[in-house]
Formats: sequence, C-alpha cells, structure tokens
Amino acid sequence: MSEKSSTHPGAAGRAPAADRPAALRNVVLVGHSGSGKTTLVEALALASGAVNRAGRVEDGGSLSDYDEIEHRQQRSVQLSLVPVDWGGIKINLLDTPGYADFVGELRAGLRAADAALFVVSAADGVAGPTRMVWDECAAVGMPRALVVTHLEAARADFDEMTRRCAVTLGGEDPDAVLPLYLPLYGTPGADGHAPVEGLIGLLSQRVFDYSSGTRTERAPTEDELPLIEAARNRLIEGIIAESEDETLMDRYLAGEEIDVKTLIGDLETAVARGAFHPVLAAAPATDGAKQGLGTVELLELITGGFPTPAEREAPAVTSPDGSPRPSLGCDPQGPLAAEVVKTSSDPYVGRLSLVRVFSGTLRPDETVHVSGHGLTDRGHEDHDVDERVGALSAPFGKQQRPLPQAIAGDLACVAKLTRAETGDTLSGKDGPLLMEPWAMPDPLLPVAIRAHSKADEDKLSQGLARLVAEDPTMRLEHNQDTRQVVLWCMGEAHADVALERLRSRYGVQVDTVDHRVALRETFGGPAAGRGRHVKQSGGHGQFAICEIQVEPLPGGSGIEFVDKVVGGAVPRQFIPSVEKGVRAQAARGIAAGHPLVDIRVTLLDGKSHSVDSSDAAFQTAGALALREAAAQITVDLLEPVADVSVLVPDEYVGQVLSDLSGRRGRVVGTEQSGAGRTLIRAEVPEIEIGRYAVDLRSLSHGTGRFSRGYLRHEAMPGQLAAKMREQAENGA
Repeated sequence: MSEKSSTHPGAAGRAPAADRPAALRNVVLVGHSGSGKTTLVEALALASGAVNRAGRVEDGGSLSDYDEIEHRQQRSVQLSLVPVDWGGIKINLLDTPGYADFVGELRAGLRAADAALFVVSAADGVAGPTRMVWDECAAVGMPRALVVTHLEAARADFDEMTRRCAVTLGGEDPDAVLPLYLPLYGTPGADGHAPVEGLIGLLSQRVFDYSSGTRTERAPTEDELPLIEAARNRLIEGIIAESEDETLMDRYLAGEEIDVKTLIGDLETAVARGAFHPVLAAAPATDGAKQGLGTVELLELITGGFPTPAEREAPAVTSPDGSPRPSLGCDPQGPLAAEVVKTSSDPYVGRLSLVRVFSGTLRPDETVHVSGHGLTDRGHEDHDVDERVGALSAPFGKQQRPLPQAIAGDLACVAKLTRAETGDTLSGKDGPLLMEPWAMPDPLLPVAIRAHSKADEDKLSQGLARLVAEDPTMRLEHNQDTRQVVLWCMGEAHADVALERLRSRYGVQVDTVDHRVALRETFGGPAAGRGRHVKQSGGHGQFAICEIQVEPLPGGSGIEFVDKVVGGAVPRQFIPSVEKGVRAQAARGIAAGHPLVDIRVTLLDGKSHSVDSSDAAFQTAGALALREAAAQITVDLLEPVADVSVLVPDEYVGQVLSDLSGRRGRVVGTEQSGAGRTLIRAEVPEIEIGRYAVDLRSLSHGTGRFSRGYLRHEAMPGQLAAKMREQAENGA
C-alpha cells in the first residue's frame, strides 16, 4: 500500500503461520470464468516467494486447479486455498470458480474471507454475475478492490475498463472506484499494440518498472508526469471525500499540498471499511521473472489496506437448541467457534474439512462438538456429536503442510472429521455453539439417475450421501411418487462434476434418465361402477359384488369414502374391505398409472355369500368397481403447477415474459426489486421448467435468478394429456 518493495517474502516449502489475528488477511478472488483469477494466484505466490516457478492452468500445474476434473475440463470447479506470506503477514488467498454452476463454492469463499478481490479481464469487461456478487458484498459491507488483467490483449484498454468499472460497480458514487496506478506502456509492436512494462503510482508519483523481469523503482520523466496529473487529482479528491478528517477537503481546496502518508492512511481506512474500492493492474511474470506486473503493489494493498479478521464481525451464534449466546470476538483465547466451509475427500488422507476459525484456537487431537442444523431439505440430517480432530494442515496445491494450530481468524484443513459436513459448526464440547448459516442458493436443475449395475446399486446410497455432505448446493431426493432418485444441481456443469465424482472418487457408475414429474389423475365428472368378483372353480369360492358412485371433488381433497349401504346388502365387516380395494386401485392409477385423487366414492349396494365372501373378494370387487366407473367417464390428468419468482435486470423482462408464456405460464404480477431489477411472479406447470435453470441463465446472460415452490395440481390440456397417456401405454 505504501508503494515499496517487500524485503521479507514468504519462504518456499513450509506453511506460513500467524500468531495473532492482526497478522492475517483472508481474501477471496471473484470474477467470471476466464478472467484470470487462478493465474493471478500463481503470480502472487511467485512474487511472495511461496513458489519458485508459477504453474500453468493449461498443463494442470497450478496451485488452485489440482483436481483431476479441473485438469480435464480446463477450469476451476471448486474453492481452493493458497496461503502466502508477505512482510510477515499471512495472506489466505481463496480462489473461486467463475462459472455460475459453482456458486456454492463462491459463497463458501465469501464466508471464509474478510475482503474480496474482483478480477476483471480488460478484454471482456464486467460480467453480469460479477455485478451481482459485487452488490451482495456491498450489502454486507465487505471491503472490495478490483484487479484488471489480460492487459496484453489486443483490444485491452485499462483506462476504459476502469471507467466502466466505476460506472457499473460504483453506482451512485463512481468516484469510490478509482485506480491507484496507471500502466506505463512500452514501444508498440508490429500490430500497433504497446505492451505494459510498468506502473506509475498516482500518490507517490514514482514509476515501478517491470520491463527487465525484476521490479525496479525510479522517478518519472518529464514526459510521464503529465500522464497522471488528472487521475492523481481525482484520486486525491476521492480519498479526501472518504476521510474522517473533515478539514482535509478545505485544506486541499485551499491549495495545501496534503502529505502522502496522510493520504495513504486515509486510503487504507476507507478500503478497510468498504467505502473506497481501488483499481489495480496485474499480469503474470514473463519467463524467468520472479515478479509479475502489479503483484507487489497488490500484495501491499492486501496487507496494508484490507482488514484483519479482528476488524470483521463474526457470524451470529446460538446454542444448538436455538437459545441465544453472546456475540463472538476474534480472540485466540476465546471460546472455540469454527465453521466448515468446504468438505472434500483425499485418496490418501480421507475426508478433509476446510475450516475458518472465528474465535478461540483449534488444535490437533482435541475433541470438539460438531453441530449441523438447517439443511434437512437437502439430504443433510441434523446432528450434534463430539468428534476428535485429526491433524491440522495448510493446503498448498496437492500438498498438505502440517500446522501446529489454527488461531482465530485463520483457515486450516482438518483431517478425519467423519460426521462434519459443509456448513457445520465446530465448538468446545463443554460449550457447544451453532453458527448462523450463510445464504446458499437452491439447486433447481433435476437430474434423475439410476445405478448402472447391481454392484453400483450396492454402493450408490453411500456415494450419494458423501456427495451431498460435501456440497450444500446439491439436494438429494428419493421421489416416492415417481420412484426416482433425483440429484438437484445448480446447472449442467455442476451435474457433470457430481456424476464424475461419483465415478472417480466413490467408484459408482450411474446412468441419467428422463426426470418425471409427479402427475395425478381424477374423474372429469360423476360416474357409476359395478364390481363383480365371483369364482366358483374348485376349492373355496370367491363371491363379492359392490356398486359405487364416484364424483369429483375440489383440488386437494384427496379420496373420500362414504357408506350408504342399506339392508345389509354388504355385511358391515366387508365395507372396510371395499374401501381398501378402492384406495389401493386409486394409488395404482386408472388411465396412465398415476395416483387417482380428489374423488368421493359412495358405496350404494352389493351382494355377498354366506360362505364364499371374504375380505380379499370385496377388495377385488372394490377395485373392479372403480375401474368400471372410470371407463364411463373422461379421466383428467393433473399436473403440478409451480409458483415461480424470477428476478432479472429490467432489460431482460420482455424476453423472460415471452419465454414464460411459451411454457404455458400465467404471469400474476411484476414489481421493481431494487435499482434496475424486476421481480416477475408466475404460475408455471412443473413439466415446463425442468431445464429452466439452464434456459434462464442463457436468456439473461447469467444475471437472472428464480425460485420455485409447489402450488397445486391442475388439469393438463387434453392434447398433452393424450400424449402422456400414449407414452404410458407404450412404456415410455
């Protein structure tokens, strides 16, 4: 932050350690896929001395993308932690996937961090999903800075990108998003594009030259100073506007030269409290170089301007039973309170839990209380158990470097927590706590699966349980109506990774099948039926006759059974048998094999035999009577209708409304929801929104969100119902 070189880079080969919260910085990198987050982490690790050579995403040698799936797909699919040391400060760099399907990993990174570094490609600009995350961070006051990458691209323009960031992200205060340095361009090449060879510090008015492969500092030339005058004045005014010294602006306007140290101090304060968002430039090191462009400046910003864990408020806590508990402070001597932000499996170590410690100190081999609540709808059972902590380590690519302890504010990997799942709280066994969970989006893409073979079927249940324990954005459903096992995912890429992990990590091969919605049947009008079950061929005979009247009821009524038999035509002991037969047939369905609902069945008359009548005979007669009644009338097919809420930027409202109409949706209202966003409420048949999570993302360029909830079953249009019956008859 003070625009100087560090003389104390972290040593390679050992995990950096912190003995106090003030010596920690937790930073999450946010940006769309391809913006350069992972490459930037490599550059920062190299500049800090954590590695001797930067790895490459393309060849699978980076510290962040070390998973086999990431190698194959050439993109990040999970949260990764890379700790480095700079100037005696331990920096926990949390690299997150940029693809929207893995938003759960991003949310975990935001939970574990105290500040966010937004990475923006100079060639591509600020993507819609990035703006949404920026607004989420703003809502909770998380400090943010921006890094512009890909300056080597032919169409890259740092000044234009900075302006667009200020307009797009600054909102009503674009002067809160300003650069700290300006790029220094070299001689243009044959294509006319000038390479960036250094940076000019706007406050110090010093040039930091990277053209030789080593960062050097010099005074600007007479030609270089005019390049920064306007930007420097605007930056100083922006800093002074956020200063707690109310006299500073008057002094500046009066022509007084404000001391650079004062400006830097006010800048650091404004950044730490989330009121000012500096923009920097960065590029990976060239071959043989140890410091990439802007990496030192960025490390100085993180250590000098980003808050320590002690400056950020910890999540609220309660007792596991919900009773209130005092708020926590970031004190290594306080009560233990930590949270599992990520769960993974290592083929050699077993289950690994990435933990953020908010209070107290976590030590190896101690017994802690594990509390997990609030995710029962996603296949996670509530639990309160004591577990013994295994070894503590700091991840570094594929390596796990031993840690003696993890103090309040730090992150560490914990081995052998067999019951702990993502989102669980670790606390002292004598004073158990439960942390308020972080916001997690609902998985809205259903993927129906079945075991590939009998051997896979035996392992499927355990594999799925482990999968959902690692990922709270995934929900496991055993649908009793359709008899399908359904994984609810965030999108197609999320589903692909889940199924690949089932195969490669847990040895379970599955096949995907068409997802079915839970349809129902009902009578389209009143009808009568007669069930006759008479058999006299050898042995004990069977004799049961019953006559029923069936009439439809309003939706949600279920099945009513009414006895109006007079004169003992059906003996009293066999009336429940008729009802049992009717209900059993209704459960099996009448027309297309879907449960029959919302009818009243009235038993009017019947006949019995003193010897041959039985419970089984009258059950059969009841079922036959219901089937005969159904043959006399149209049986309506009922489909579930969802209550859908779609939140999109205003510019996509027209497309979304048109798309919903094409899905047989009925829009019930629209309303403004914040600046430039509209909330659309509609009722849409569930059969039409199976892939809506994917389609809405495409329609809104990744900026739309939706939620869904069951509303009711209602009659399906005749033509579509006929098609569904035909598919059922053909076994489709």
